[in-house]
Amino acid sequence: MRNNITRILFFLLLICPGSAFAQGPAQRFDDRVLMDLQNNRTPLQTDIGLFLSKNYLYGDVGIPAGMFIGGVIDHNQALRQNSLFVASSTAFSYGITFLIKTIVKRPRPFIQNINLVPVYRAGDYSFPSGHTSSTFATATALSMAYPKWYIIAPVFLWAGATSYSRMYLGEHYPTDVGAGAVIGVGSALSMSFLKK
Repeated sequence: MRNNITRILFFLLLICPGSAFAQGPAQRFDDRVLMDLQNNRTPLQTDIGLFLSKNYLYGDVGIPAGMFIGGVIDHNQALRQNSLFVASSTAFSYGITFLIKTIVKRPRPFIQNINLVPVYRAGDYSFPSGHTSSTFATATALSMAYPKWYIIAPVFLWAGATSYSRMYLGEHYPTDVGAGAVIGVGSALSMSFLKK
């Protein structure tokens, strides 16, 4: 597990050191994508994006909590164990994301580029996306525990739509979201020893 954590951190810090965000090709790409999204916002898409961004914790917390409660009611030890796997993967992704945000300290897009106007102003730092890392950790762990298409498709649709909403709302760059997805998947893989 320690090797996986070290690889994730090394990879993320290698591709996105603080100085790499200062108007390099990645920054220009990030700005261009966010400007395109901003220029094509619609009220309906904005409402959906806000809903996803503001309610992602219901999935992050609700999925493992529901699994645990179901396991208790049904006396299903495997379901209870897998609830621990999903919850641990998500919690681990929160910790890694917080650590990297504290080290990198990348400003939010609307702070770095005055032409970018967010739908609302989130605090904290931008890199990596916490919404993305946690939802991808939850989706990956759940998919590993129950590799059925009718589980995998909806949870990754939820994780992907939540991640997209962070860019659409002007809160995160594409590179923030990409790194968050790597952290989320890596967190679930790192905690796979808990899977029943």
